[in-house]
Amino acid sequence: MIPLADTAKPRLAGKARLKWDAVREKHLLLFPEGVLVLNQTAHDVLALCDGQRAVAEVVEALATQYASDANAIAGDVKEILQRLVEKSFVTLNE
Repeated sequence: MIPLADTAKPRLAGKARLKWDAVREKHLLLFPEGVLVLNQTAHDVLALCDGQRAVAEVVEALATQYASDANAIAGDVKEILQRLVEKSFVTLNE
């Protein structure tokens, strides 16, 4: 696994989209022939992945949102993104 660069700009892959399921009251990541139920943290990370913000900017935005230290959450944010990149749900603009 190649480490995720702070300058990489993640965005949802063209085949994936976020959706709120009002019946289950859960955030979902929809993709062809499948669905991934997201926890609130994963949703918050993906909601910031617009292809314009770098990973470091996503971390900073989440640190502000959660009133947390960016260094404390950076590893978790990168792990979520790395897993989704490996599954081709997120792509990276360098």
